[in-house]
Amino acid sequence: MQTRLKDKNDIKIFILYLLKNVGYALDFPNINDIVVQDGIVNYFDFAECFAELIDAGNICEQTPADGGETLYSLTEQGMKVCESLQSDLMPMIREKSLKSALRLLSFKKRGSISKCSISTLPDGKYIFSCKVIEEHKEILDLSLVVDNKKMLDKMMYNFDQRPETVYKGLISVLTGEINYLL
Repeated sequence: MQTRLKDKNDIKIFILYLLKNVGYALDFPNINDIVVQDGIVNYFDFAECFAELIDAGNICEQTPADGGETLYSLTEQGMKVCESLQSDLMPMIREKSLKSALRLLSFKKRGSISKCSISTLPDGKYIFSCKVIEEHKEILDLSLVVDNKKMLDKMMYNFDQRPETVYKGLISVLTGEINYLL
């Protein structure tokens, strides 16, 4: 069962922890993605707590003079709050979420593009196809025959939400680093 943070203070500590450990300023969409991607925090709780962290002076906004995208980073106060309270979050949640966050940001930084498509076979089954393109080269091209719509929908959703996790998982299974079959 997935642990979900509901206490506003825990959510704020979680946001501060991820920002501190990423180590550089991020725009709002990327912060949102790294905080909510594992389902530990829902979007509405994130948005409310993030605004409160800005109002409290724990996160600062940096708007470039050229009108570029606003970036957010921890203030000195936010850093102190994070360091003094991070032990309140379960270590397993912190570590798993930080790994996911760094993986997602790395995937985005490299300019990776993910695509998926479906087609229906005459027997009522489906073909699920997914690709990851990086620097104009396909680094993943996979097609699977899927028996039912429910499984197809799950695959499409998961690939759409976490293409970097699917890619890394496939690499891990194929190289034997993770062996789910034995």
